[in-house]
Amino acid sequence: MHEVELRQLRCLVAIVDEGTFTDAAIALGVSQAAVSRTLASLEQALGVRLLRRTSREVAPTGTGLRVVAHARRVLTEVDDLVRGATSGPARLRIGYAWSALGRHTLAFQRRWRERHPQTELHLVRVNSATAGLAEGACDLSVVRRPVDDRRFDSAIVGLEQRLCAMAADDPLVRRRSVRLADLSGRTLLVDRRTGTTSVELWPQESRPATEETHDVDDWLAAISTGRRIGVTAESTANQYARPGVVYRPVSDAEPIAVRLAWWRDGPHPAMQPVVELLVCLYRMG
Repeated sequence: MHEVELRQLRCLVAIVDEGTFTDAAIALGVSQAAVSRTLASLEQALGVRLLRRTSREVAPTGTGLRVVAHARRVLTEVDDLVRGATSGPARLRIGYAWSALGRHTLAFQRRWRERHPQTELHLVRVNSATAGLAEGACDLSVVRRPVDDRRFDSAIVGLEQRLCAMAADDPLVRRRSVRLADLSGRTLLVDRRTGTTSVELWPQESRPATEETHDVDDWLAAISTGRRIGVTAESTANQYARPGVVYRPVSDAEPIAVRLAWWRDGPHPAMQPVVELLVCLYRMG
């Protein structure tokens, strides 16, 4: 079987959409003979008949209908690929795992739009270790744990306080803040892939039990029942205010470093302006 080319798929879709070889040739900017040759080469490559041709109309065969449907999906994905690769600084996608920039999120979006109107900003939630950077879902990412992958560089843009999330009727809610020792006898919900909390925060002899989760909504739902607690960055409280869940500062826990990460080879052109703006916002905060 010969390789199928994109030009052949575009030709097939054009014939079906335009209804005739003549109109397809006009739409593609080629001769009618070229359309006929291209379709014939596609049918030969696939080894099937794709179109029925009569003196009045051109219509897909049963197999042709399935091939046209696949061709449309392939062409759409290719167009998206080209658009994403060539858009350059006209679009900026910033990924995050659980929470974006907390109370700075709205200010960041507004100031970015004011200062860089030519670069459209999108925030993308991806619950992975690099918040979508390794997966190609974003151009830069906000992470709250060190990036060990040598493919990426990162810079600390700010610090966030650690908060304990608990049910609204938890006895600890009466306090303005809690200490790590207050939580050692509880069951702690953790996300080992992207979370900022592990039992290493506690001394060996007083570490809490843990249970794993991978989604912030599941995390909040379990905490609201009173069966579990969580320790998280203050940005989570800003982004996920939830009835039945109360946040209190953990007074003796180290703050969490907020990092911006990017590909070491070929960082997005907006990387430096983003770092500078985020550092400014966190310092003002």
